[in-house]
Amino acid sequence: MQPPLENKSSVLVFTLSGLNETMENRFVFFSFTALFYPLMVFCNVTVIFTITLHKKLHEPMYVFICNLCINGLFGTSGFYPKFMYDLLSHDHVISYAGCLIQIFVIYSSALCDFSTLTVMAYDRYLAICRPLEYHSIMTNQMVLKCILFCWLAPFSCMSVLIILISRLTLCGSTIEKLYCEIWAVAKLSCFSTTLNNVFGYIVILTYFGHSVLIFCSYIHLIKKCMKSIEVRHKFMQTCVPHLLSLINVTFALLFDVLYSRYGSKNVPQSVRNFMALEFLLVPPILNPLIYGLNLTTVRQQVMRMFFKKQVGISE
Repeated sequence: MQPPLENKSSVLVFTLSGLNETMENRFVFFSFTALFYPLMVFCNVTVIFTITLHKKLHEPMYVFICNLCINGLFGTSGFYPKFMYDLLSHDHVISYAGCLIQIFVIYSSALCDFSTLTVMAYDRYLAICRPLEYHSIMTNQMVLKCILFCWLAPFSCMSVLIILISRLTLCGSTIEKLYCEIWAVAKLSCFSTTLNNVFGYIVILTYFGHSVLIFCSYIHLIKKCMKSIEVRHKFMQTCVPHLLSLINVTFALLFDVLYSRYGSKNVPQSVRNFMALEFLLVPPILNPLIYGLNLTTVRQQVMRMFFKKQVGISE
């Protein structure tokens, strides 16, 4: 049934209702977030500076890890500052423009994760399966093209989605999440959102197709690893962390998309909030830790950097 004409208006402010049922614990959540967010920033910045400052790490694999950490900082900046402000505020609102910016930042970052993990899989495939051709294929120009692909493709997709959303006439202003989300805003439309849905599904299928492509490449890599102990060690050290990152971001984002479209309101708000936040909680802290601590070269440079600083202070 179409809403009455008087309900149709130009929405200037959205209300975020995701915190309504958990406000009694807001100071606990704020304390946790105030500890977690700086820690996450510190871990990512440490890996970024370590890779940037040491020429030994100026190789494709480490450049892509650096890009993954930069993207983690970019995506979480669109959520955590606003979330912490909402935890201390009684009115959880966001402007129309702010909502579109938040959607762009959070979801372009999620898509950039898929793109970066895809080029990392390609890099590992070349390094393990075609080692003699690796340096002739993965040149500086090729690395630059891969980085541009990681950012420009998600930005282009999200720009189109933002334009499609901004064209909608809205009949409501309450978003039942902790942050602005594409499908949640589209649900407020007074009229058909077929065009938005079609393009949205094209983007989703394209980027989840990245995951299928990566999993297929890993099947090929696993077969290759069976033939050599040295190659197997290389796979375990560089590819297993990559696979963990991929599995986490794929299932987290898949749940977020499916629940936003088809989820039941009978699920407790706290469970919905956690699942909605999972891809903003785990990958940004998991990526720098598993790459910074698991990869020996990065770990050694991190420890050397902090050890030198401590020596300098003591002197």
